[in-house]
Amino acid sequence: MTTNATDPMSGFNTTIHAPNRLRICALLDTAGEAEFGVVQEQLGVSASVLSKHVTVLMEAGYVDQRKAVRDTRQRVWLTLTRQGREAFRAHQAALRAIVGP
Repeated sequence: MTTNATDPMSGFNTTIHAPNRLRICALLDTAGEAEFGVVQEQLGVSASVLSKHVTVLMEAGYVDQRKAVRDTRQRVWLTLTRQGREAFRAHQAALRAIVGP
């Protein structure tokens, strides 16, 4: 893969590309912020599967989480970081370059 910044393929991101992580990023890009349980429901995965994918995205600096108590239960909200949004959009551009017009 080339590292030329003008090449759309330079934005291809293997961390984001995994199907569940791609779906997490797409959901958060659209929603802005989403509760962990809502993301879990949308993806149709277990809490442990979602947690593992979120951890990978957090370690890459792409996702932040906010914890708070709501309805006497601790809740977790997820958001894309600025870096995550940029990486996701660059990855989208790379995918469009692969599939063509």
